[in-house]
Amino acid sequence: MFIEKDLFAQYVGIELIEMAEGRAKARLKIQKHHLNGVGLTQGGVVFTLADLVFAAASNAYGPVAVAINASISFVKASTEGAVLTAEAKEISRNRKLASYTIHVTDEQEEMVAIFQGMVYIKPPRK
Repeated sequence: MFIEKDLFAQYVGIELIEMAEGRAKARLKIQKHHLNGVGLTQGGVVFTLADLVFAAASNAYGPVAVAINASISFVKASTEGAVLTAEAKEISRNRKLASYTIHVTDEQEEMVAIFQGMVYIKPPRK
């Protein structure tokens, strides 16, 4: 399974809930070790959650897809005990490139972050 190969996502504690062509969903319960110096969820943790569903959605087709661009906007802070969910949706896909939007929400379904990413779809090895 995809998540078994992503050792960092496992280490962080991310649970991959859904993976299908062009979409994916994952969840993470924020714990004390996910917090930064001011007691909020560390931005890299939120990015990692979004990045995992980005990778899952783009690689669900079979051919290897690798990120060539990614950006994130943090719109709401979260703290210990929050349950964050990231959901990836494919915006466009062609033979070489695909674009995704990922929404990260909290347990009240309020937006925590918006992630945009593009992948390069590697040609199959001969």
